[in-house]
Amino acid sequence: MITLHIEHPITDYTVWKAAFDRFADARRDAGVLRHQVRRPVDDPAYVVVDLSFAATEQAEGFLDFLRTRVWANPERAPALTGTPATRVLVTEEESRGSVEEAEGA
Repeated sequence: MITLHIEHPITDYTVWKAAFDRFADARRDAGVLRHQVRRPVDDPAYVVVDLSFAATEQAEGFLDFLRTRVWANPERAPALTGTPATRVLVTEEESRGSVEEAEGA
């Protein structure tokens, strides 16, 4: 699994989320298999997004789309502040531990 990891500050989560939702078709067409949106518990003005792809080329292509077609246009990226930090990551290992493992049993 390949993940496009994105982090950036925002001015308003509701505005940002509405813009994110408008690109659902673009994500699907680019091959996004799943996504996660998270925010730090101590910083509601920051988002962390992980987009999962089957191939590196898909993730890199979508990152190029974001840089050139979305983030470069303030109307398409309202509430975005600064330059997003990004990385394309490969999953080396994944585990779905049990509750007992999480509790150290």
